[in-house]
Amino acid sequence: MGTSTPEGRPGDEPSVSDKEWDDFLRGAAEGGRDAPVEPSARARLVTQRLRAEESAAGRTPGGNERPRRRRWRPPLIAGVAALALAVVAIRPELVVDRLPGAGGGSGTDAAPLAAETAPPTAAPSGDLFPDMPTLEEPFRGSPAVAWADGVAGIEVPEARAVGGMSRDQVAHALRSTKELLVASNLDRATLRGEHPAKALGLLDPLQKDGHGLMEKGLRDPREDQDPLWLLSRFDPAEVRVAGDTVKTRGRLTFAKGDRDGSVEVKADYTFVYPLVKAEPGADEVARTIVRRELTVALYDPAGTVTTPGRLVVIAWKSTTGNTDCARDGDGFLHPQFRTDLAPGPEGSGPAVDPYDRSKDLDALPQECGTVTRT
Repeated sequence: MGTSTPEGRPGDEPSVSDKEWDDFLRGAAEGGRDAPVEPSARARLVTQRLRAEESAAGRTPGGNERPRRRRWRPPLIAGVAALALAVVAIRPELVVDRLPGAGGGSGTDAAPLAAETAPPTAAPSGDLFPDMPTLEEPFRGSPAVAWADGVAGIEVPEARAVGGMSRDQVAHALRSTKELLVASNLDRATLRGEHPAKALGLLDPLQKDGHGLMEKGLRDPREDQDPLWLLSRFDPAEVRVAGDTVKTRGRLTFAKGDRDGSVEVKADYTFVYPLVKAEPGADEVARTIVRRELTVALYDPAGTVTTPGRLVVIAWKSTTGNTDCARDGDGFLHPQFRTDLAPGPEGSGPAVDPYDRSKDLDALPQECGTVTRT
């Protein structure tokens, strides 16, 4: 982390000009040159795209690369859904700076599982292709049948003072993180693709790589500014949520942040959405499964330039089972229905169980692939 004190707010554009950065990118593509200091958020995104283009052309650039997307045909039977993984990490020192001198019903009677308090050791049991869901029982044949309903599945741990933050400040960070998960993954207006005002209102507007990036993604969704990094959204002209329930399972943890006067909250949750087509009389139910690993921070405004009480995004990662990868970048999840799929050639990569919460998202395949069940 740098020791200089910027004059601007978190996320403000640094002192490097666009011309300097463009010159650097051209030089890097031709054989390398030293980068100017403090690249802007825009420039870091351009760098990621450049690396992806180099990789696609057969070159191996240094550093981390954005995962390339490939569409794999179902390897087993028609109806095996697509798996897409999106990973974005934001270095907190690039978005938040120190102040000067600062040191519904599920259609089943199954008893819900106990809350998750630690990472599971294995995937949930079940047949590869169990009983089909119905409008009356949208979670039939799914491990989610025993998961909690919606908000009830997001339990907040007891707060304690940590990292120079008081118990009340930590409690606020935990409550705000739960509210963010609800507003971005369970709120009906968000799911219908409406503007997620509640979710955005919880994020620090000074952070351009968080709140600002979501605002841009909602106005102009693209693969490099995708609102799905944070939000679960479906095109209301295409599908709607079947019934009143979304199933939820996961856990919240917290620890000292990257500096004194901060706390980081980590959320790891899976959401299961039962969906039907928006057309009249549609009765086939498809399920889309979204797992998110979200890390946010709350900073003490006495020591950090921040909006008091608002959350700063440190990292967001997600994987989605049953979405059409060929339509990445339009800002919506696109569930696939069995009646619309035709058998195709065998896929070339490993299949993934979207209900398996025993592995970190970083350990999963980075490309678009197949899932074993929905």
